[in-house]
Amino acid sequence: MPAPAAATDAEPCCAAPLPVLGGDVTVPLVTGGEVAYAALDYAASAPALQRVWDDVAAYAPYYGSVHRGAGYLSQLSTELFETSRTTVAEFLDCREDDQVVFTRSTTDSLNLLAGALPADCQVFVFETEHHASLLPWRDARVTFLDAPRTPGEAVRTLEHALADRDPYGPALVCVTGASNVTGELWPVKELAAAAHAHGSRIVLDAAQLAPHHPVSVRELDVDWVAFSGHKLYAPFGSGVLAGRSDWLREAEPYLAGGGASRTVSRREDGGVDVEWHTTAARHEAGSPNVIGVYAIASACKALTEAGFDTLVERERHLIDTVRAGLAEVPEVRVLSLFGDDAPRVGVISFVVDGWNSSHFAAALSAEYGIGVRDGLFCAHPLVRTLLGGEPGDTGECGAPEAAPGERSLNAIRVSFGAGTPDEHVRRFVAAVKELVRDGARWRYRTEDGRCVPDRG
Repeated sequence: MPAPAAATDAEPCCAAPLPVLGGDVTVPLVTGGEVAYAALDYAASAPALQRVWDDVAAYAPYYGSVHRGAGYLSQLSTELFETSRTTVAEFLDCREDDQVVFTRSTTDSLNLLAGALPADCQVFVFETEHHASLLPWRDARVTFLDAPRTPGEAVRTLEHALADRDPYGPALVCVTGASNVTGELWPVKELAAAAHAHGSRIVLDAAQLAPHHPVSVRELDVDWVAFSGHKLYAPFGSGVLAGRSDWLREAEPYLAGGGASRTVSRREDGGVDVEWHTTAARHEAGSPNVIGVYAIASACKALTEAGFDTLVERERHLIDTVRAGLAEVPEVRVLSLFGDDAPRVGVISFVVDGWNSSHFAAALSAEYGIGVRDGLFCAHPLVRTLLGGEPGDTGECGAPEAAPGERSLNAIRVSFGAGTPDEHVRRFVAAVKELVRDGARWRYRTEDGRCVPDRG
């Protein structure tokens, strides 16, 4: 991999990281002593922004059930909940008639949309998707598209597939904004144009995009967008599905229960008649996660106020630092679909010759206090394709069966974002170089499918 133009250790970054919780946490090393923890697994769950934590803590004493109570705290919480919906709509630059539905996560959002598909809907999804957007479409006719090797090939592949579909039925394209494996940005606007040109709708999985880049529903011209709070520095159990209201309004409620129903009455024959809401409440049955929703809104405000231009510039510095450092290690191969020059977010996956990925990740944690991810990253078909494996090869997300030193069909992923200090990525690069050069300083064994330090 050619080394990108990168900042050296002596070059300061363009801006300070945003304050996050956990920045002062220390962890024990298996070799003795403690070290400040380097959290480099943002693609799985980002730490909470300090701003988000402070906002949640300030609101917590005033928590009340929304939409149903006459008391002051209930009324205040209702106002906060609905104001948060407006904040999210503004963050996503939604259209005036779009709905913002609060869910538990990206997975939950896309399963909700899958349940709202019209009868006989065709779904088109690339094999490169995270399982959250690859698997929910069980009741639809699904066409899985092969992994493209350029953004242009992605658009052409989709155009050819849509041209061959039944032009008279509904269709939906599901695509990621940024890969959770390679970090590469996908040509969302061009894919949306192709989808609409062939009478299809499109949903954007923005789980990895929204924390790193601005997402405009209007500009990208997508029909829906889904993302998770826990990747947007708001790990309090909420997610978002935002976009066109018609399919959502016409579908059966995602959950049947209080809040989704407008009126419920008994019939003379003993049955029950229900009139469901036509607003976002239709799919938000039960007592909503007010704190989780408020946390997402707080994160949206914090990122907007920090300025995505500044955040993107700073993250590019971190990306260049990591990629330049890894390029100096011949044994390291960085995984990529679109090539070294492709724009990307702070997500980089790689393999190391002669190392089992679980062993390498375990050594980074136990000997250096660095937290990364290893496995197939809930994107099994993509990782197998990138590693040259066969479609039917086995291997579990985060639980490879190979012993230390044995090759496994898994990779290592380092990921970072707005709260990552420069020192963390520099320490990571130095640790990779030292491990490859000198090997692990501790013995490791396989336990429950994972490599762990041998303390026996």
